[in-house]
Amino acid sequence: MPGSESNLVSLHEDVTNVTSDLSEMKISNEKGSVEKRTMTLIEKNGYHDSVYINAAKIFQSIHTEKCKEGILVRYGDDSVSPMLTFKDEYSQYVSHELAFSALKYQDLLEEILLDSCVYPCQSIPDELTSLLVVMLYDLQDRKFQAREIFDEEEPVAEVRKIEHYLNSFRTKLAAALARWRVKHDALSIEYILPETIRKQEQRASALPLCVWINTFKISLQDLFSDLKKKGFTRVESVSDFDRYTYCVDQHCHDVLFFPSSLKEELLNLDLFADCKLLLQDKSRSLAVHSAQALLNAGDDIIVAHVGSHLTIAHMSALTIHSMSRIFVCGIKSSAKADELRNLFSHMGCKNIHLLHEDFTEIGPTDPRIQEAKVILLLPQCSGLGVGNPIDFILNEHRDAGLLRDLFQGSVSEDKLSILAERQLNELMHAMKFNKVQAIVYCTCSIYPEENELVVKKALDSGVEENQVQPYRLVPPVFSTCSNSEPSTETFFKTEPSEISSGCFLAVLAREKDSPENVSVQDILARAAAKGLLDGIVVEKSKEKEKKQKVTQRTQHRHNITGSGTEPQTAEFRRYRTVSNIKAEVCVSKAVNTKQQTDVNRTKGCVQLKKSVSPISGAALPKVLKHTSHLSPAGKAYERRTSTRKARAQKERLVLKPVEIVLPPVITPYGRSQRNKPKPSNCFHGWTGAKGWAGRMFPPPV
Repeated sequence: MPGSESNLVSLHEDVTNVTSDLSEMKISNEKGSVEKRTMTLIEKNGYHDSVYINAAKIFQSIHTEKCKEGILVRYGDDSVSPMLTFKDEYSQYVSHELAFSALKYQDLLEEILLDSCVYPCQSIPDELTSLLVVMLYDLQDRKFQAREIFDEEEPVAEVRKIEHYLNSFRTKLAAALARWRVKHDALSIEYILPETIRKQEQRASALPLCVWINTFKISLQDLFSDLKKKGFTRVESVSDFDRYTYCVDQHCHDVLFFPSSLKEELLNLDLFADCKLLLQDKSRSLAVHSAQALLNAGDDIIVAHVGSHLTIAHMSALTIHSMSRIFVCGIKSSAKADELRNLFSHMGCKNIHLLHEDFTEIGPTDPRIQEAKVILLLPQCSGLGVGNPIDFILNEHRDAGLLRDLFQGSVSEDKLSILAERQLNELMHAMKFNKVQAIVYCTCSIYPEENELVVKKALDSGVEENQVQPYRLVPPVFSTCSNSEPSTETFFKTEPSEISSGCFLAVLAREKDSPENVSVQDILARAAAKGLLDGIVVEKSKEKEKKQKVTQRTQHRHNITGSGTEPQTAEFRRYRTVSNIKAEVCVSKAVNTKQQTDVNRTKGCVQLKKSVSPISGAALPKVLKHTSHLSPAGKAYERRTSTRKARAQKERLVLKPVEIVLPPVITPYGRSQRNKPKPSNCFHGWTGAKGWAGRMFPPPV
């Protein structure tokens, strides 16, 4: 390869030509032209000293360890967890990004150090090798140009020492990199990456930006109007993106997608500065929408892990009108609690309660959570389905070891087994809460061991204390306002792609009551939770609960005796009807035309209402006289309970008309019967305002 040899000679002779030729080796995290990558390079002038220190600590904990025979570069002791201190979110992000980049090119960077004879060096201890590798990556990323020193930053002695050492060997380092490129015939060092990593980076660069709307700060319509004023156009789907466009998610009505190329511009908008739009992966929005769809008005929810404060804030925004409380577990320190309260206050959240105990430390009988009906379980998982691992680590407060797993493309069997066992224990603990009616289980894993198998093992364990209503899998429902069709699949799964991250979601719900056992109050509560009552607050009926208790005690006394079960049951039903002041009246009129039938229906209702309203003490016995005739046993029982009538009269109910329309009566009569009046198919009865009238008897023949 004569051309390669001459190129190598020229690179050794002229450092300027080397550095200009190295412009092609820029590692870009965004897709685009070579010119665009070059412009990005020019803008890079290095980082603050604290960023290099934190990146070196992260890299020390995640670097690839090699066998003892192949160790040529030593990194010192990494058994102690690093103590990281970040100035702001930006420094935290770039520190992880720099450490992850050093991990991906660890083999290349070590080869450059050895080939250039820069390493080993007696003046640099093994504890600073991580800092040496991290700063070497940043140096070649800047085309071996000097870093711009910031006057306002506090210098770090170790950083300045390593920087001075690398700058003194820039020519040798550049030549070693050039030799590696010639040897491997590589246009860019990106070609050294495994195929799985390159595909993952391509997906991450093309992944649309997912944001959710904070309805504490702005309504949906106001936000759409604001985006329109800013020049954004709404399109139907991600496939229709064209620069300044966005679309609404098909599952979550308050989730929007933007092109990935607009990230920097979007984050500079006042909508993000004012917390009206919040950037978060869609998997968390799916989880909170699924949990919200299971809540009735006034039901509380338990969030088993603190995870991201954005997830909790989204849950709070969705329950703003339902009077629900959100209990968040695992807030260990008071400093963390104060930090979260400030964040939630800034975002407008008010119904969040922080618990310092871990979820598994809270018992099912804890008095604080007796109104909780749903548990949102987002356990720690392998996370290999996420699109942007750094955002996931920072938002979810997860271990940086995820970066090593992503680079390797898999999780070790031991780590996977530990995660799956922990997830199973947490899910089984959630099933022990007797009053909880549903559990939402969500991960960002691609392994069945953390997803389907965990759910199956939990259901087969039989740990739930409510054996009458055991748990079963139900299809997730995300939102009553979404455009998605109802799912028939037991699980909800998405695979990592260029339009979405990987996600697994399962909903475990108790067996529902039969229609006969579902009260009107429960139906109204569920309707209010879904926003179908226009904000009307449905309160729980204390009077109903009191009546149920009295009925149960009375029924128990009547069922004690072993003889005469059927007569006593009939008499008890008769007494229950009388004590609840439910009178049943049937009205039958003969009409010749349909119009006359409708008029008579209305008149019948009005006449009945006038006859009993207003209710007085004298009127109650009069109404009771019009009930159906009691049996001799019933009359005797009524005489024995005359002392209880005063109590029954105190519990007066406002009666309202109830109309039951039966299908037309078709009789096999001949022509001679046509002119005779037909029995009316409309019956009217009276019932209490908070109860059902019971049976409707046909008119006497």
